[in-house]
Amino acid sequence: MCGRYALGIRASFVRRQLQEHDMPVEEAPDDDDVRQTYNFAPGSHGLVYRADVPDSGGGNNPLESSQDGGGSEDRALGKSSQLNVQGETRYKLQSMKWGLVPFWTKRNPDYGTVLRTINARDDSLASKGGMWNTMKQKKRCIVVAQGFYEWLKKNGGKEKIPHFVKRKDEQLMCFAGLWDCVQYEGSDEKHYTYTIITTDSNQQLSFLHDRMPVILENGSDQIRTWLDPGRSEWSRDLQSLLKPFHGELECYPVSKEVGKVGNNSPAFIVPVASSENKHNIANFFGTAKKSIKGGEEKAKIKREEQDLKEGRAVKGEADEKRMPVDQSSTEDNAPLPIPASDIPMSRGIKREHATDDKEDSKVKFVKRGVENKSSQETPGRKTRSATNNGTVKTSPIKGKGSQKITAFMV
Repeated sequence: MCGRYALGIRASFVRRQLQEHDMPVEEAPDDDDVRQTYNFAPGSHGLVYRADVPDSGGGNNPLESSQDGGGSEDRALGKSSQLNVQGETRYKLQSMKWGLVPFWTKRNPDYGTVLRTINARDDSLASKGGMWNTMKQKKRCIVVAQGFYEWLKKNGGKEKIPHFVKRKDEQLMCFAGLWDCVQYEGSDEKHYTYTIITTDSNQQLSFLHDRMPVILENGSDQIRTWLDPGRSEWSRDLQSLLKPFHGELECYPVSKEVGKVGNNSPAFIVPVASSENKHNIANFFGTAKKSIKGGEEKAKIKREEQDLKEGRAVKGEADEKRMPVDQSSTEDNAPLPIPASDIPMSRGIKREHATDDKEDSKVKFVKRGVENKSSQETPGRKTRSATNNGTVKTSPIKGKGSQKITAFMV
């Protein structure tokens, strides 16, 4: 069964993809005329690729009555450009509604009725007659999708886990389908609808469901045979195309939010376990931990900066080992500040003069001076020997503010 698929791309993009696989498109709808959703449900308008034939279908006798006794198709006739000047078949992309409504239907069916015709079993096409008789002979098409969803039942059907199936080579999926055109009584409007043909699941998907859509290879002779308007009678060749897909597929669990028809997100086709999926609970808590850790580190740095500003020691980590640094061998080898009271009076050193009584208790710093032989004696001060600085008297303070100190060098 195929009850939900993904088609979140524009019609113009689909057209280019088909043309790259030798599937010509002479006509295509505007992008806004086709719904782009990653949660495509029955009743929505999707993209259908088919031969450009009359609304009654291909074949040499468009007025042929159906064998199911449903009525004549002459009211569903329409003009077509099936053959161009060279006699070659033309193909087109068309917007149609998912859920086939046969041409003989007189009234618009309800949603429950439409759900019964979203799929057509391959074995039902093998028998003669039936509701699909006219469509399978003259109205065959390709339904374009990115992939389809299927639900895995667990715990006796109490739990359903959605899975997404796509081609491993990332190419578009081409489902074999049937289409029809109907006009309801009292209306001139034509309604185009389609169904997707299903077959037995292949070995890869048998764990998921016993049915799967018929997938034809892009640009292959299978598609050309399936869409050939000259084949107006059902044959073994056409029936043989309806078989499980033997190419490489990918199948993985996806978000349960796809179960609600109104939801739509590109994340629906991303594996739940993927790091790219925001709905992954592991990714959610992983992101939360990173956020908390980052916040803690920022707070720690802020506290350390505050401690430095207030002069408090910064605590290290429990396992952090810090060795004392030999200041004498540091790279810049800059002199460290030394209290003035601890400095022995030696040659070439001058001392900073205290400015006021309040600063007497502060630590004084010294620096090396530069020899100035031309310096003159400062008025009010006594000259002291350059070779005997054992006892130095403090100069009297003449006023507020610092005063210059004359350096004496040998």
